[in-house]
Amino acid sequence: MAASLGLVSPQIPCIRRGNLAPCSVSRPGVYLPERNPMRNALRCCALERCVDDSVLGATSSSKLQKSRLVSMGSKLVGCGSAVPKTTISNDDLAQFVETSDEWIHVRTGIRNRRVLIGDETLTGLALEAASGALHMAGIAAVDVDLIIMCTSTPDDLFGGGSLIQRDLGCKNAWTFDITAACSGFVVGLITATRFIKGGGYKNILVIGADALSRYVDWTDRGICILFGDAAGAVLVQACDADEDGLLGFDLHSDGHGHRHLKATAVDSEAQIISNSNGAAIFCPKRASYSCIEMNGKEVFRFAVRCVPQSIESALQEAGLNCSNIDWLLLHQANQRIIDAVATRLQIPSEKVISNLANYGNTSAASIPLALDEAVRAGRVKEGDVIAASGFGAGLTWGSTIVRWG
Repeated sequence: MAASLGLVSPQIPCIRRGNLAPCSVSRPGVYLPERNPMRNALRCCALERCVDDSVLGATSSSKLQKSRLVSMGSKLVGCGSAVPKTTISNDDLAQFVETSDEWIHVRTGIRNRRVLIGDETLTGLALEAASGALHMAGIAAVDVDLIIMCTSTPDDLFGGGSLIQRDLGCKNAWTFDITAACSGFVVGLITATRFIKGGGYKNILVIGADALSRYVDWTDRGICILFGDAAGAVLVQACDADEDGLLGFDLHSDGHGHRHLKATAVDSEAQIISNSNGAAIFCPKRASYSCIEMNGKEVFRFAVRCVPQSIESALQEAGLNCSNIDWLLLHQANQRIIDAVATRLQIPSEKVISNLANYGNTSAASIPLALDEAVRAGRVKEGDVIAASGFGAGLTWGSTIVRWG
């Protein structure tokens, strides 16, 4: 199709063989050439300027020529967060659903949650959180190479990362969105370290932001008590391999559990499209998303079973055990889940970070929001080892062992 439009010459193959040896990863992240007698690798013809600048554009051409630093480590050097102005307390909820502050707090550990109202936007929260992370890290917006926006509830169906790139002034960065619900930030953080380790990126913003209040049935007391809106961000920076702050990670998905936590597309009737003679041609579907549906008991069982196993796997990869952890930082879903996981891992409560009572479940924002508060309060200090784990819809779950600073 591209060739027929004259964009790419059909006489030039897009992929060629060269004399580059393939590479493999040997943790903790040093790239080593494989001992392979067939030393031919595939490379894109764009790297050999097979496509002229008029197709790629001047900026793209210069990007392709940029030197890449591989075999680098990564470290977390800044964080930020933002929450909406409006607080909804348990007592507020009791005015329109049959519940009480005691009933909610005993079952969830939640006292309050923040909700977007008026002209507040999720993009605005994400922008504020990202600005805080850049300020703490001492990094200018123009020095950011990549922005990873982790959200399941963007202001725009096509994603929100590009809006952050524009409004923050990160003119040299590219961006993409990750949708992994409550596991999103952990997935984004690990993804960022791979771009640094294998792609030569130097400064990456990872943002977790969600506004689940948009998809809550506020008449369902089993759902509306749980969720709030927020954004959190970290700046991940390249460093020498021997200073690598990502010590280990573990990721999983199981679509068989999708039925236990979901917000699916719901089709509605639409106007029939007719031709100029009035004959019906087709009736396109118009969709919106349902409110969040959750089987709380099954999600609880899944979390307390799978999360400790995942953290232990990440620790094993890092060559550590639970006694080496300075802080346990879980997705803030339910205090009973947090307590159960800590108990199974034999981590004392004074090493557990939790701000669930103030914000509820903020999905992809919960881990960076709690981290930012702990860092700014002086609890988490440079060199501290953190075991972080996200889990939720998908079902997806994952853990990472990181060193702060």
